[in-house]
Amino acid sequence: MLRWAWPCVAVASLTTGAIDADEAFDLPRPPENIEELGAKIQRTMTLLATSSPAHRNRVRILFYGQSVTLNPWWEAVADFIRQSFPHADIEIENRAIGGYGGPVLIKTAEYDLYPYYPDLLIFHVWGGVESGEQEEIIRRVRRRTTAEVLLWTSNLRWPRDVPPDGDPEDERVQSVDAADQAISDLYFRLGDELGCEVADVRSGMQRYLAEHDLVVKDTLRDTVHPNELGNFLIAHLIMPHLRYDASFPTEPWEDLVTDVPVDDERVSHGEDGSLTLAFDGNRIDVIAAHTGEEQLGSARVLIDGRPPSEFPELYYHERPSPTPVAGRPAINRIDHEAPLQLEEWTAKILECDPDEDILRYEIIGSKTGPDGTGDHKERFVSNSGRVVIEPNMWMVNWSLLYREETLPEDYEVTWRTLPLFVDTYRAPATEDPSREYPTTLAQGLENAEHTLTLIPSGDGPVPIAGLRIYRPPLR
Repeated sequence: MLRWAWPCVAVASLTTGAIDADEAFDLPRPPENIEELGAKIQRTMTLLATSSPAHRNRVRILFYGQSVTLNPWWEAVADFIRQSFPHADIEIENRAIGGYGGPVLIKTAEYDLYPYYPDLLIFHVWGGVESGEQEEIIRRVRRRTTAEVLLWTSNLRWPRDVPPDGDPEDERVQSVDAADQAISDLYFRLGDELGCEVADVRSGMQRYLAEHDLVVKDTLRDTVHPNELGNFLIAHLIMPHLRYDASFPTEPWEDLVTDVPVDDERVSHGEDGSLTLAFDGNRIDVIAAHTGEEQLGSARVLIDGRPPSEFPELYYHERPSPTPVAGRPAINRIDHEAPLQLEEWTAKILECDPDEDILRYEIIGSKTGPDGTGDHKERFVSNSGRVVIEPNMWMVNWSLLYREETLPEDYEVTWRTLPLFVDTYRAPATEDPSREYPTTLAQGLENAEHTLTLIPSGDGPVPIAGLRIYRPPLR
């Protein structure tokens, strides 16, 4: 059993508002309920902890939120995971977007979060508590994916116009504190209702400051973003949750993802070499068998008797290219009314005047062709119906005003319509026998009963070890 270790480190010499990055800090005191930590992310932790040199489980982890999630603490957590579980085949991404609170992040999550389909989501954002966007993001995660969720409560903030040693009872301080407490209350409720792990960063930092005779500003480089100590504390208050404990119950997660060996009685084999599996879920992968064959073949994929490409829900618009400056997506959300096809899209700017709030554009698809012109203040539906942009989704003018710059002459916005499927499974070369070689056949189906059929194309062997079914916990 792996357990979190609390090593001794040198005590830092701290002064209000000035913390030397080269000095070591005391680790936060272990929480009283340390034996309970990690209980709600044990599918991920089991995959990590049971990886070995002979079998490296694949694990995908996503950090999502806003600018505080882009601060260095996340890299420390990522390094901790990699170093703690060196035999796992780990993919870690951070797709957080600075300045985007819950009401905006719920839009970009359609690009960033659900298509990525992580095993573990590490999430925090401000805003959207009372209006419901934060809760809806997490509910969509539980409806659309099998991802386990680790929510972390807010790091401490301090109003700009209150001195570092100001009165904690000041109404400005209390206003910030109340907003952060509301997030904490929401996360603990979602932890109970939706089975999310909650790392109580907020309480841990408060306890640390009291024990070390510090103030909130000792953890900040401005009003919200952590300094070296703040990053250290966020990381070390999240890390204890990333632990495997074989004594935890498996019932909460054991049916989320199911592996079915190819020789399982649930798999039917036809005389033509085809195989069929009835499954319940919204995603199915095929796991390649390791083989020494060099000339591998392919197989046709059918879901409920149809090629996956015939399912409109298995296409999505990716996050478009960024604004000219400030690095945010040029368009926060791109929808569609007509079925999509695989293609590349370009939005050419026809007229741009940020000071007058003018932005007009033309949409062109690589297959669709010219597809209409729009104004960023009005709802745009392209001629084909494959591109829908609601009012005020464009961020180009904002970025130019924010940086006091002008639009580059050659600037345009690009993105792709991507598949969450393959119509033809091509057996991959399996060069490393310790690694898994999965291929997602369909992702984003209705979370219901389906039938998969694989039919060999006759162009070579298609060695398959098994099939992997994903069934999100919420219907």
